[in-house]
Amino acid sequence: MTSVVFLLSKDPVVEHGGDVALSRLFVELAAERLDVSIICLAAESGSVTADFVPGGVEVTRVRKPAVRPLSLLAGAAKTRRSLVHVRFDGDELVAAIERADADVYVAEHSYMAESFLRSSLFGTRTLVVDTHVSEALVWGASRGLLGRVEARRLVRDELRVAMAADAVGTFDADEAEQYRRNGVRGARWFELTLPPAEPVDTSSTPPRLVLMGTRDWPPNQEAFLHALKLWPRISAGIPDAELCIIGAKKPNAPEPPHPPGVRDLGFVDDLHAFLGTCRAMVAPIKTGGGVRVKILDAARIGLPVVGTKAAVGSLGELFGLDVFDDDDAFVGECRRMLTDRAAAAAAGHAIHRANAEHWRSGRVRDAVDALILSGQRPS
Repeated sequence: MTSVVFLLSKDPVVEHGGDVALSRLFVELAAERLDVSIICLAAESGSVTADFVPGGVEVTRVRKPAVRPLSLLAGAAKTRRSLVHVRFDGDELVAAIERADADVYVAEHSYMAESFLRSSLFGTRTLVVDTHVSEALVWGASRGLLGRVEARRLVRDELRVAMAADAVGTFDADEAEQYRRNGVRGARWFELTLPPAEPVDTSSTPPRLVLMGTRDWPPNQEAFLHALKLWPRISAGIPDAELCIIGAKKPNAPEPPHPPGVRDLGFVDDLHAFLGTCRAMVAPIKTGGGVRVKILDAARIGLPVVGTKAAVGSLGELFGLDVFDDDDAFVGECRRMLTDRAAAAAAGHAIHRANAEHWRSGRVRDAVDALILSGQRPS
């Protein structure tokens, strides 16, 4: 049986969030047919067994390198790499990769492939890169002058890693096409979605919209502030209209004034139960890309989505979603969801049906196998 090691930037046993949920699903699906284990960056080194895979999966924890600005700057200058790609590359991770001696290594995020590229296994074992989200896009849009400088180096690093990999998967079709235009012929859109769950009944919910996302991720903070700006126009004249915000706040960020009807809930104990009280999810994202777990969460339970192109990406085609980049159009669609129960119910049914059909077709299972095994080297 082919042995596969996933290289993760977060500990899937103790950490949470949309990207971790997708990583767990990817590992679980791969484990149905392959011999799977995990090497992850974590607060402490050691080994544990994770039970989110039936029968358990071995997780080797490697201490995540501390952030030392001077050392990072020196390393970036010496290697001509971006700060991110220097930050996540370490000798302890190289050693763990070599001890595992697997057939295939799946790096989730381009920067997690750096230690494999320095290992003695490079060139003799298969490297698969699941890009998740382009760090260049986020740094360039949200971190000022430093971000714009780093974005150029990140683009170079991400392309270099993709060229060195045997297979590359992206969560956006346009990103895959961009890699192919730059010479990465095997880049493919990785059509991973969440398995369908019991749909919510939007026809009986109050006039409540929800915005989800941990705000230490710059695109989510940007969307949160834009939603607050638009909310008075969205809610005008609609009795009891609410906008509920779910997700941790951005650390040390000033608290903006919340218009009437906005509730900042942080984390909720039972996310599915709470979403079942909402009419629609809003996603006024300006800087997009990556796994778009918020949209996948909505699709699996049949919650309508009002989103921009940056928020929806290639999932718009998959789920049959319209996009609303213009503020007037975005406001109008939000108001339609709040005032027209039948329209919300129809939208929710359509997105749930599209996701369920995607799973029933076997395309998710096929996408996992194709990404992991398409670049496998002969034994």
